[in-house]
Amino acid sequence: MPDLIAVDWGTSSLRGARLDEAGRVLEEKSAPLGILSVPAGDFAGVFASLFSDWMEPAGSVCLISGMAGSRQGWVEAPYVACPAGPQELKRHLHWIEPARIALVPGLSIEQGEVPDVMRGEEVQIFGAMRLAGLTDGLFVLPGTHSKWATVREGRVAGFRTCMTGEFYGLLSQHSILARTLQANSPLDEAMFRRGVIRAGEGNGLLHDAFGVRALALFDRLSPAQSASYLSGLLIGEELRTQELTVGREVIAIGAPALTARYALALGEKGVRVRSFGAEATWAGLRALQG
Repeated sequence: MPDLIAVDWGTSSLRGARLDEAGRVLEEKSAPLGILSVPAGDFAGVFASLFSDWMEPAGSVCLISGMAGSRQGWVEAPYVACPAGPQELKRHLHWIEPARIALVPGLSIEQGEVPDVMRGEEVQIFGAMRLAGLTDGLFVLPGTHSKWATVREGRVAGFRTCMTGEFYGLLSQHSILARTLQANSPLDEAMFRRGVIRAGEGNGLLHDAFGVRALALFDRLSPAQSASYLSGLLIGEELRTQELTVGREVIAIGAPALTARYALALGEKGVRVRSFGAEATWAGLRALQG
């Protein structure tokens, strides 16, 4: 099997890795050239500028996951309906150059009369499954739009998206809470846990969010503490909608700073967490090749 050029092309960043036959990372590259920053839609040019040297050897294959396959990306790679696993994705790869460069499709699911979608996270899920040796489980991928996915018999059976990260940005920067909150403060674990517990009491996020301002007005939260408390409220509200039981394991995939927050929050529910980072993406793309 030739080396695989594995690329994760998102909204704000572009990163790639050259993997050997065993899936080991030989080299990595990254650039702040997400799909919204590609000059004049020149995706082919940006790709060549970063990865042409890796693509020179005969038989080189590149698989690209993430928003490059969206309607705003290089070419739209249609979603694959759940339940779906690596084999379904492999059958629906969208080839930019036959047998050489392909876009990985995302997944879709119908929630009643409302569809839900993911693009890029499916590769991370399949990679984490491979790394953890799992065929079943519950996965969370925190971020701007957090994903909760249920995997059964090696296939994503269902998932839900929560706009947790985006709501944190809106509330902390563009609402009345911004007046008394330092959005980029270091995590205060005690205040974060306090927010998670408050959300679990079921008073409702719209009410609890105003409480951040009221606590600040009565000098019960500092600006730095308010940031951690609000983060706890939002992640706690997200967890409140999940079916979590004491002793259950959740696989968290993402940036360490985010997965650590989810581990803290899930720990309050008695849930065990295993975390994976970028290695899940590379393992997932390798799984689609062989």
